[in-house]
Amino acid sequence: MKKVIAVVLALASLFVLFGCKKAEADINAKSEGVMTYAEYDAAALNDKVVIEAYVQAKQSWWDNKAVLYLADGDGGYLAYNATCTEEEYNTFTVGTKVKIEGYKAEYQGEIEVAEGATVKIVEGAPKYVAKATDVTALLANEAELIKKMNQFVAFKGMTVEASTDAEGNEVAFLYKWNGSGSEGDDLYFNVSVDGKTYTFTVESYLCGKDTDVYKAVQALKVGDKIDLEGFLYWYNGVNPHITSVKAA
Repeated sequence: MKKVIAVVLALASLFVLFGCKKAEADINAKSEGVMTYAEYDAAALNDKVVIEAYVQAKQSWWDNKAVLYLADGDGGYLAYNATCTEEEYNTFTVGTKVKIEGYKAEYQGEIEVAEGATVKIVEGAPKYVAKATDVTALLANEAELIKKMNQFVAFKGMTVEASTDAEGNEVAFLYKWNGSGSEGDDLYFNVSVDGKTYTFTVESYLCGKDTDVYKAVQALKVGDKIDLEGFLYWYNGVNPHITSVKAA
């Protein structure tokens, strides 16, 4: 009887493993002429790129231009001001697979699909929502961290450090990078781990003043221990766009 149970468990494990591998293959399936993430990553700046990936967050839409965070099973992408109507933008729910054609670009270190790219839904595709990858240990290693650019990531056990506002006061966060803004603007706050301090951002177009994460940052105090999630944006160095803040 024990042998039968062992065989059944072994077969079940194989079925689970096969199912996971098949799901991974389905996530990374590309149409003819579409780049893998590795091919996109290797493309030179200003090269034409064609990608298929899954919407992970919609940052903004304005004047037929959309900013989208995307991912497949191998990497993350940012499409900046991709061309689409508001009606099309509203159909791009989280997990929706889309095809984007445009040109690879760089802005202050951030790699993106440049303004003017076309975007359309891949009909019949399964949905995919990426889990956050813990990159806390990579913060001190920029050469490795940058390989995770635009992915949905997590930072664990961070300590809130003081920022200096426009009046010279020490505070836990700033409205705008220099403290010159007001509620509704981007939030900037400093966090540290292993003796090094980094600046993180709540991008107001992505997470506005009525969102949980915006309110959570407003409630921070210097010295708080927190866990964070967000998208690994790059602006002259690591500058994550944070979407979740919780007590560590």
